[in-house]
Amino acid sequence: MKFSRIVGTGSYLPEKVLSNEELSKSVDTSDEWIRERTGIRQRHIVADGQYTSDLALNASLQALDAAGIHADDLDLIVLATSTPDVVFPSTASILQEKLNVRGCGAFDVQAVCAGFAYALSVADQFIKAGTCQNVLVIGAETFSRILDWTDRTTCVLFGDGAGAVVLTGGDKAGLHSTHIHADGRFQDLLHVPTGVSKQYNEMFKAQTAVQMNGQKVFKWAVREMSALAIKTLEENGLNADDVDWMVPHQANFRIIEAVASKVGVPMERVVVTVQDHGNTSAASVPLALDTAVRDGRVQPGDKILLEAFGGGFTWGSALITM
Repeated sequence: MKFSRIVGTGSYLPEKVLSNEELSKSVDTSDEWIRERTGIRQRHIVADGQYTSDLALNASLQALDAAGIHADDLDLIVLATSTPDVVFPSTASILQEKLNVRGCGAFDVQAVCAGFAYALSVADQFIKAGTCQNVLVIGAETFSRILDWTDRTTCVLFGDGAGAVVLTGGDKAGLHSTHIHADGRFQDLLHVPTGVSKQYNEMFKAQTAVQMNGQKVFKWAVREMSALAIKTLEENGLNADDVDWMVPHQANFRIIEAVASKVGVPMERVVVTVQDHGNTSAASVPLALDTAVRDGRVQPGDKILLEAFGGGFTWGSALITM
């Protein structure tokens, strides 16, 4: 049986940094208020004329270089995003053109903050089925473009960025299991209420920003990510002591801390990057993973538990040996 393994990681953050202090000049908030509730100190914001595919390109080039794989060797591109460049074609197709690749499959996955977990699961199935050998998986977002910058309950949380990994098929298991879930009953707790086929015109532009019930999302995220993380370990015959690193969705430090406590992973073995870039949605898990790989924390052979939770609700996890 063929297995998939991560052989390269990459990430990218836009140059513009928006600090809490700077944000407090335009919205009723403060650095202390934001840090106390979220752990976030800054976020990165795309420049005018910079799009999701541009962020994805930079992260992808890093991942391909780390993997020692040329873009021409790719059999598939799977890109997770909730903020595509355009309605169509897919941002994955636009990325494919920017990589100067021809012919391989390319499509987007939309599961909001859990998007990377979903995309990773999809890519893993293609490799296990024997239809693909090399797959580029990206999470990329320009969330700043769907925020109400007068709403302090949401605008302080999110930022822009991209993360990518290259999966390659082989005889040795690297990606042990993936788990994805959703429950559409709770979509109104974290959503953007308009879209292409639902009231998208000039009259409703004011409603095209993220809306969230923060307290309920917090409770759901902690409960479901904790339960799924424990289930993922159990299904692989492991416990928290067997995990070298947990790489959670970088949404809020308090959520990360609560989940780690429930799973039983001490914070010194949890990768936390939310303070530097805020919640980058589908990009946050691969961003954090790449950061830990490049600073030397994550080493070959380490067991990694990935997990994420997003609007929909959607949530997912993966157990990986690097």
